[in-house]
Amino acid sequence: MMGVVSKFFIASMLMWVAPVAILYGFNHNLFPGCSGLSPEAMTVWSGILAVISVNVVIVFYIYSAMKEPSDKHVPDPKFLADAKASIKQPVPTELDSSSDRSKQE
Repeated sequence: MMGVVSKFFIASMLMWVAPVAILYGFNHNLFPGCSGLSPEAMTVWSGILAVISVNVVIVFYIYSAMKEPSDKHVPDPKFLADAKASIKQPVPTELDSSSDRSKQE
């Protein structure tokens, strides 16, 4: 369980850090070749790359989730028995409760 939480935390942090780092890098000319771009082109390219970086993080997160073994997730037998028992119990309807009230009066 802790592995799942840590993967989620890392993916969440990367979804914030990667786009901000890309936008910061473009605005401060940290990437080679971006100093010759116009401000409009720099804004467009930094935005496109920031969106792509978030999508890449999501793809890697989905890939890592799909690689987890599915056989270790076994439901609790007591929970299953209780769930089946609750399904078989009749549920009182509004008509039943209103007829009970008239009998009591």
